[in-house]
Amino acid sequence: MKKLFAAMLLIAATAPASAALKVLACEPEWGALVQELGGDKVDVTLATTALQDPHHVQAKPSLIARARNAELLACTGAGLEIGWLPVLLQQSGNAAIQPGKPGNFAASDFVQKLDVPTRVDRADGDVHPEGNPHIQTDPRNIAKVAVALAQRLEQIDPANRATYQQRAQDFAKRWDAALARWSAQAAPLRGTPILAQHKAWTYMENWLGLQYVDALEPKPGVEPTAAHLQEILTRQKDRPAKLIVYAAYQDARSADWLAERAKIPAVQLPFTVGGTPAAKDLFGLFDDTIARLLKGAGK
Repeated sequence: MKKLFAAMLLIAATAPASAALKVLACEPEWGALVQELGGDKVDVTLATTALQDPHHVQAKPSLIARARNAELLACTGAGLEIGWLPVLLQQSGNAAIQPGKPGNFAASDFVQKLDVPTRVDRADGDVHPEGNPHIQTDPRNIAKVAVALAQRLEQIDPANRATYQQRAQDFAKRWDAALARWSAQAAPLRGTPILAQHKAWTYMENWLGLQYVDALEPKPGVEPTAAHLQEILTRQKDRPAKLIVYAAYQDARSADWLAERAKIPAVQLPFTVGGTPAAKDLFGLFDDTIARLLKGAGK
């Protein structure tokens, strides 16, 4: 009996005080941010990777199983996941992460959206009524989301409130320093005219002062056509761009075709954490993005 009691005490002493908070992040950037804020208090799974188009994801059984057990769902919102997230939420049967619940976190709710359309018509392509959802391309948005996300973690997991508060303060300090560094490094890019494969860089353009010229897609979400690319090439005579940007998950052939004929660089950007080998975390994401832009612009 004494041995059994001693064994029970040993198990109690070595067992974790509480299990890590189960988090399902729709996109890698939010998974990385949750990890920054939660450390070993969170168990993060991603619904997508940097090499997937976040607009189009399959609600596979493994993903449904993770959603069923998640205590927090961290997504972009603003209609980015409209094609797959409602199905995932319905099939998960998890009341805790449904819209309106504390366990459902939409990052775009905490930033000012750009490119809000004056009309919504499917004939115009993949238009988001709430505005452009690709908020993660501006690190100033990441800072705003971090504050709200830390508060949400505290609300859902009050037992670890002190940890979330401390890590949020530490992250904010490091992020502010990185923001100052990135702004200084990217100063030579201000005013650079660019072409974009998809209108996914509005927030980055706003942050860095880049001048958007045109999109390779004839309409948002519609693959570039040879005729449209030729039109853009013709317009280069009057509105010349200095580089073309596209995301790591996108097919580079259209950008390469136009780059070769317009004689300007096509620059692949990570777009999110994991998009390039150097973009291993949120800090690496912007380090590499700026380095690639500067190299492409010859700065």
